[in-house]
Amino acid sequence: MNAPTAAATAALAPALAELANVHVVHKARGGGLFGRERVYALTGAGLVVRAGETVGVVGESGCGKSTLAKVLVGVERPTAGTVSFRGRDLWAMSAGERRAAVGTGVGMVFQDPSTALNRRLPVHRILRDPLDVHGRGTRPWRDERVGELLSLVGLPRALGDALPGQLSGGQRQRVAIARALALEPQLVVADEPTSALDVSVRAQILNLLHDLRERLGLALVLVSHDIRTVRRMSDRVITMYLGRIVEETPADRVTDRARHPYTRALFSAVPGLLDRVDPIPLTGPVPSATRPPSGCPFRTRCWRADEVCAAVMPGFSAASHPAHRYRCHHPVEEDQSTRDLVPREPR
Repeated sequence: MNAPTAAATAALAPALAELANVHVVHKARGGGLFGRERVYALTGAGLVVRAGETVGVVGESGCGKSTLAKVLVGVERPTAGTVSFRGRDLWAMSAGERRAAVGTGVGMVFQDPSTALNRRLPVHRILRDPLDVHGRGTRPWRDERVGELLSLVGLPRALGDALPGQLSGGQRQRVAIARALALEPQLVVADEPTSALDVSVRAQILNLLHDLRERLGLALVLVSHDIRTVRRMSDRVITMYLGRIVEETPADRVTDRARHPYTRALFSAVPGLLDRVDPIPLTGPVPSATRPPSGCPFRTRCWRADEVCAAVMPGFSAASHPAHRYRCHHPVEEDQSTRDLVPREPR
C-alpha cells in the first residue's frame, strides 16, 4: 500500500483555524456627499487550516491576501462571519482570552522586518517581550529561551545585544521569525516574508521556514506573490481574486489541473512552471474593490464569461479530488492542458 501524501495526512489533522463566511469591509475616502466609499476587502471567505499543513495563498496585488492573513491571526476583526481558533470563536471571547489564545497559539511574520521590529530595542529585548507579556517562566529561563530562539533561526547568540539597524535584512527577518516562534505557536502566518529582501537571501529565509515547519510540526500559511515558491512549499494553494477565494487546490494539481480560468492564467505566467507555454493574457485592469462587478468578479477579464457569469456569483463546486474546489460557471476541464487554452475576447 502506498504511503499517504503530506496533503492527505494534513486533511485528517484537527482544524487549528477556521474562517466561515468572513467579510471585511473598509471605509475609504472619497465618498462624496453621502459619506465614504466602502472597500470590499474580503467577501464570503471560508477556509480551514489544519495542524501541520502549509497553505499557500496567491493572487494579484489588492486581492485580499494580507487581509486574510490579518483576520486569521486576530489582528483585524471581520465585519461579518466567524473566525475560530482551536474550535472557539475569537471574537466571542473576552479581550483577555483573545490575547492569550492568539498570542500563545499564533505567530505572524510580517512583510518588512525593518518596520516590524522596534528599532530602539536590542534583539534580546525584542525576543523576550512575548515571554514577558505572557508571563512565561523565570527571568533566567526567559534569557535562556532568547538564546535558544537565536540558535533556532541560525543566528549567533552574540547578536542579542545588537539593534535591528545593525543587522542585514536577512538577519532582521530571522529575528522576526524567532519572535513569532517565541511562545511555541501551532500556527505561523507569513505575509510576503521575502518580498522586502534581496534575491540572494530569499531562498535562505524560505528554506528556514520550511525547515522550522518540519522540525516543529507547525501549520504554516504562506502569503506570497512568488507563485513558484508557494507551489513548492505548500500542501494546498488558495487562489484569491478581488476579495474572494475562487479556488482551493492541492499543490501538486495547481499547475495543470486547476479548474478556475484565473488560476490557470496566474500559473501560466510563471516561467518554468509550464514548458513552452505563452502566458494566458487577461484583458483590462482589475476591477475596483469599491465597485466590484455583478456576478463573478473575474468575468470582466475572463475569456469564458457569458451572461450567467454577469448575473450570478457561482458557489463552490467539487472537483474529482476531495481537497479541490472552485467557483466558476464555466471551469476548465481537468484533463485540458493549459497549452490548449485559447482565450477569446471577454464579452
